[in-house]
Amino acid sequence: MRILLALAFLLTGCAAVDDPTVVETASGPVRGTVTGAHRLFQGIPYATAARWESPRPAKAWKDVRDATKPGAMCPQVGSDYAKITSSTEDCLFLNVTTPREPGGGRPVMVWIHGDGALGAGHLTDARRIAAKGVVVVTINYRLGVFSGFGFPGLADSGTYGLQDQQEALRWVRRNAAAFGGDPGNVTAFGVSFGALAIGGHLTSPGAKGLFQRAIMQSGETMMDMPAGAMIPGLPAQPSFAWRSRADAEAVGAHYAAQLGCSDLACLRRLPVERILAVPQIMNAFQVYVHGNRVLPEIPSKAVEEGRFHRVPVLAGATKDEHRIFVGLAGGKVDYPELAEAAFPGKDVLKEYPPGDDPALAWAQVITDRMWARGTHAQNTALARHVPVYGYEFADRDAPMFLDIGSDGFDWGAYHAAELAYLFEERRAKLEPAQRRLADQMVGYWTAFARKGDPNGAGLPAWPTLKGGTQSLAPGRIEQIDYAAEHNLAYWR
Repeated sequence: MRILLALAFLLTGCAAVDDPTVVETASGPVRGTVTGAHRLFQGIPYATAARWESPRPAKAWKDVRDATKPGAMCPQVGSDYAKITSSTEDCLFLNVTTPREPGGGRPVMVWIHGDGALGAGHLTDARRIAAKGVVVVTINYRLGVFSGFGFPGLADSGTYGLQDQQEALRWVRRNAAAFGGDPGNVTAFGVSFGALAIGGHLTSPGAKGLFQRAIMQSGETMMDMPAGAMIPGLPAQPSFAWRSRADAEAVGAHYAAQLGCSDLACLRRLPVERILAVPQIMNAFQVYVHGNRVLPEIPSKAVEEGRFHRVPVLAGATKDEHRIFVGLAGGKVDYPELAEAAFPGKDVLKEYPPGDDPALAWAQVITDRMWARGTHAQNTALARHVPVYGYEFADRDAPMFLDIGSDGFDWGAYHAAELAYLFEERRAKLEPAQRRLADQMVGYWTAFARKGDPNGAGLPAWPTLKGGTQSLAPGRIEQIDYAAEHNLAYWR
């Protein structure tokens, strides 16, 4: 009888070892889902963190943990285009997508989602990228006021989302091999505020060695925002994504007063729902704070002066970045008034005539002045020290995958439009030529993750920045003079 029990135990153990749905992580075993071409593990806890405290590695477990569904999203309030809401602070989960077949030494790509006040890792479907023999990790991290809040006496003010991301990268270093990945070949990639975060990690002492390549999509460390660019009447922001510790603490004290608190103990006792109910509080803290141990200096200055981790970079933006922000605001603008407020004394309307659609003219002004100028400055500074591959996503017929009405507005190659080409977006129907471009882009991105160079078999040649910027459009991949295309001589 004992022999039979022992034999049964051994057979069960062998089955568990051979079961492709189960992976033994450093914290404990997880059971995911296997499809025809992929394995997917969702809702794996990588860290825990009390409110406005540094994250700590998640506690270990013994039993097989269910990883067949996503973990909770971090606290956020839905918007017109992203109708998602959460009030759960126990939210530091990640997801892993791998090829179905066993393997080892595969490149690892860690996705940091955009929008500093909205989003979650599981909302990104990474199957297209994983199909190229890559292990893809998508992460949750603290957002808005739970990430960027500053307050007098608060250690590491405004860095909690960045710290979460670094803790996730440490988890990847410990666990990549268990999923068939190479912990020494990790690419951090992200869009918008996710890309800005990567710019921060490039200059953060705590991120040294956590990734070997960086892909930054429409988020530039050296971007500044003219007055009224996002909202009429909003003052100019010389450092769009970065805030000093002193400024963060002043803004934090202002919102603390609105919440009826004068100290941290009071703020930490507040229910999440009470905090989220304050108008604009999430957006007010989506920036990252410097002047602390996580970001000792403002990343724009560090990059300009060459103080950043030496890793190859692939970075760029879309051709019509700012159209989406004009469209989301209703697509109607007082172009002369906005131009004069943003650039007093500069004859912007002569350089950018209103034409038939003043809203598109204004969008072009801000695309060139804010987005393209920042992209060009950042890439030029990085290229003095490391290989840089610049791109522009230029498909002006890209499908709109956000849940917003168009009302006939011409979105063009809008901010983050390329995500429908890199990931599976159920609301985006790609035409055959666009599907071909998607295949090429995934090929470029994964080749870069594999060897720090996007060039690969069957792909149009992509030189480093010195050879031009790669324009990506269906049936038309070519090098362009990015500075000339976006009139950067005018914006010196």
